[in-house]
Amino acid sequence: MIKGEELIPIGIEVSLNDQTLTVEWNDIGKKIFPLFGLRKNCPCVVCRGGHDKMNEFEPEAFKIVKPPYIEIENLKPIGNHALQIFWGDKHNSGMYRWETLRELSNHL
Repeated sequence: MIKGEELIPIGIEVSLNDQTLTVEWNDIGKKIFPLFGLRKNCPCVVCRGGHDKMNEFEPEAFKIVKPPYIEIENLKPIGNHALQIFWGDKHNSGMYRWETLRELSNHL
C-alpha cells in the first residue's frame, strides 16, 4: 500500500475537448481517465447503490468507444486524500480518494 506524499498527485488536468482527466503521480507518471468512466464510477453511496457496494466499480466503463459527452464544471481537492468533481449534470457528492483513482488506473 502506498502512503503519504507518494499517494498525492503532483498534477491534475481536465480536457473537455479530449474528454479526459489526467492525473500525474510522482512514482507512476500520468494516468489518463476518460470522463465517462470516471462519472460512471462515481464513488458516492447513491451512485454505487448502497453502502455495501461502496468499493465495487465498473472498470469496463473506461473502455466505451464512443461514450456520451461529459462535462466537469470544477475540481476541488479534499484535504490530502481525495478529489471532489463537480459534474455538468450537477452531481458532486462523490469524493474520489487518491487510492481509488490509483486502483481505477489499473483498468485504463
